[in-house]
Amino acid sequence: MPPEIRILLVDDHTLFRRGLVALLGEEPELRIIGEAGDAGEALRLAAQRQPDIVLLDNHLPGVRGVDAVQSLRQAAPGARVLMLTVSEDAADLGAALRAGASGYLLKTCEAEELVGAIHRAWRGEAVISADMTPKLAQAFAPPPDAAGAAAPAPAAHAAASPLSPRERQIAAAIVRGASNKQIARELDIAETTVKVHVQSILRKLELSSRVQIAVYASAHDPAI
Repeated sequence: MPPEIRILLVDDHTLFRRGLVALLGEEPELRIIGEAGDAGEALRLAAQRQPDIVLLDNHLPGVRGVDAVQSLRQAAPGARVLMLTVSEDAADLGAALRAGASGYLLKTCEAEELVGAIHRAWRGEAVISADMTPKLAQAFAPPPDAAGAAAPAPAAHAAASPLSPRERQIAAAIVRGASNKQIARELDIAETTVKVHVQSILRKLELSSRVQIAVYASAHDPAI
């Protein structure tokens, strides 16, 4: 039997939470261990029950979900936080990923996509809705200067990419949200080879997660 994935739901709409409980309850390896309607209750439950996954809405009473990500990760260090929201705002996407969210999903996603995303996040993979991946570059673009022009990128990013052509292919696939298995199939290489390349990308770019690879690749696409 696969390991049980313990999930905390954070959404202020009771009916939506009930729908998720019913949906995810059909998956034998997923278990809802708590529900919260606001950030304060979410932090209490996260600290008390130490979930594996936190499904977090952005529109909560008093505090935005993206502003609670860091506190939730501190309360439950082993948890992966997945945003599940209606917000398609690039700024919200950027804020969530900067705070350490493992992914960003839209509530319009299909049930199969949500279940798959939970499993992928639990394995440590980046999970970003396909509709949001084009907004990654916008989310991490340099702020405009006083004249309204985009600020120049740091010199270190202007240099040639340290990645090999194969690593750039894999980084681009990670931006699309592809899993190691999907990348291996697309490139006709072994999944273990993909894992080795991912570790090499992390080391070369001094990053620590697939989400950071996706962010870097989107913000510095010409270099990648």
